[in-house]
Amino acid sequence: MRLESSIFLASAFALAFVASAAAQSAPADPAPTLKTTARAVVVEVVVTKGNDEPVTALHQQDFTVLEDGKPVTVNFFEEHTARTVPPGVIPPMPKMPPNVYTNVPPAPESDAVNVLLLDSLNTERQDQSYVHKQILEFLKSMQPGTRVAIFMLGSKLRFVQGFTTDTSVLRAALDDKKTGVSPEKDASSRTRSDDQDDKDDVAEMKVMNNGRSSPGIEAVAESQREFADFQYGDRAAMTLEALDYLARYLAAVPGRKNLIWFASSFPVTVFPTSSQSEAMNKVREYAGAVKRTADLLTASKVAVYPVGAEGMMVDHPTEGNHDYEQAGKGGPALMQNTMDGADDRSTKIMAMDQLAADTGGKAFYNTNDLNGAMSRAINDGSHYYTLVYTPTNKKIDGKYRRIEVKVPESKYKLSYRRGYNADDTVAADVKPEPDPLRPLLMRGLPGATQILCAARVQPAAPQPAAGAKRAGKNTKLTGPLTRYSIDLMIRWTDVSLKAEPDGTHSGKLQLGMIAYGRDGNAVNWGSATQQMSMQPDFFASVQKSGVPAHLDIDVPDADVWLEIGVYDWNTGKAGTLEVPLHPATAATSAALSGPAAAAPKAN
Repeated sequence: MRLESSIFLASAFALAFVASAAAQSAPADPAPTLKTTARAVVVEVVVTKGNDEPVTALHQQDFTVLEDGKPVTVNFFEEHTARTVPPGVIPPMPKMPPNVYTNVPPAPESDAVNVLLLDSLNTERQDQSYVHKQILEFLKSMQPGTRVAIFMLGSKLRFVQGFTTDTSVLRAALDDKKTGVSPEKDASSRTRSDDQDDKDDVAEMKVMNNGRSSPGIEAVAESQREFADFQYGDRAAMTLEALDYLARYLAAVPGRKNLIWFASSFPVTVFPTSSQSEAMNKVREYAGAVKRTADLLTASKVAVYPVGAEGMMVDHPTEGNHDYEQAGKGGPALMQNTMDGADDRSTKIMAMDQLAADTGGKAFYNTNDLNGAMSRAINDGSHYYTLVYTPTNKKIDGKYRRIEVKVPESKYKLSYRRGYNADDTVAADVKPEPDPLRPLLMRGLPGATQILCAARVQPAAPQPAAGAKRAGKNTKLTGPLTRYSIDLMIRWTDVSLKAEPDGTHSGKLQLGMIAYGRDGNAVNWGSATQQMSMQPDFFASVQKSGVPAHLDIDVPDADVWLEIGVYDWNTGKAGTLEVPLHPATAATSAALSGPAAAAPKAN
């Protein structure tokens, strides 16, 4: 039995509300689902030997699993091996009826998928160019059947290419002048040159003051440190937000998700130690955001593979990333530069190792062979074992639970997620934003899939009379407009519907939408809170076809892209999708429109 059920069964609900008499299909043998709870915990274990060679054909009895030092019983076991599937073997996703769109992701062709994240926010410009070149070289000889998607992180997360095994499509997407990858520097980025410039400014002021410091000079130095901390805080916040979105996007993709992250620095950790939490919170309060990211990555089974974008970590104590004043003095002063460089490298390596260990991946650093690092990361994550267990500690208290996995052969190397937060929802104790959908409804990003939904979007019939109240919250909207009617059907198993003592089922959903013009600016938007109290007969119909919802919005008679989202207030889960509202946009947006699309960028 495969761990994940067929994704085609998941898409049945999208068709059900069009033909309302059809009931939603369900697997005859339901597979275990990963949750960050103490009810069922899924652990993916990569076992290697020698030069990262995978260990195959292990059995359930070969593994011992402990949670917080106490043995637990493994209830489900499965071995996953990389498979090469010839094109055309897997049937295409079913075509949606006219004007119907869904965020159900296409079924992957293997037990693992790979996301390449090119990070310009936390990477030196020269390192960005090097990573770009190395990835292009890697794609020339990538193992056939390897499924890869590409994202870029700058001031925001940007979608470059959806999952595909076609290396020519991936290479073309990387080199595309409009949507591809090119070196850039965000205002919140900070480079080694920035640090050196600050040191040089202070050193020059000291020279002008006869080699002495002063309260004024110390104030300048303190201001520099505060600004550097501010930039660090911004980078960490944007990085966590990007990881959140990637986890939401990957939620419904079956199998293991390997996130191969190229950066010069890694400003976040997902399961920080107490000292790390204290240090981060001195700059900005991060506890809630970090916990939410940890829960999302855990629930979506994302393993992080950090790759050092700078290549070999060589140390040149007279170069610009060191103190010029010390470099010129030589002797013990020059040695201080070398020691500082060693400390920086050690800190970075520890951060990468911790990030990888916490999520079940591996870190690659101190190598110029980024091509080889990619191959090793993909191979490492393509063969793994899935273990599911029920903890003896039944408390849902949000506390961190430590996981330990052992096999008899001590020479084997094991990579797996080292723990989880005992939450029954995604970061249950983290207060959501006032409008939690706003950061998820970004133009050009693929849909979040924690909540699978379908939308029938078509012009309202009849159209509103002249002078009627506008649908949407943009009070300045003018010109020829068309009102669109949006009927949503939300898979009921993806949202929290609590059984009440009186026999009803209750829940609370946030609905949102933003319409973007060709220039990328929002032209109209709207939202609604759907508080639900379902009577037994209505709940029975929901179990057959899904949770219904309705929205209306007025948009200009021009090329418009509509982002639609659903957020569950009780679980923190979300689902989003993008709909082109005019024929001229269909070809461009087909990649993000769900399985009805056949364009190369299909997610």
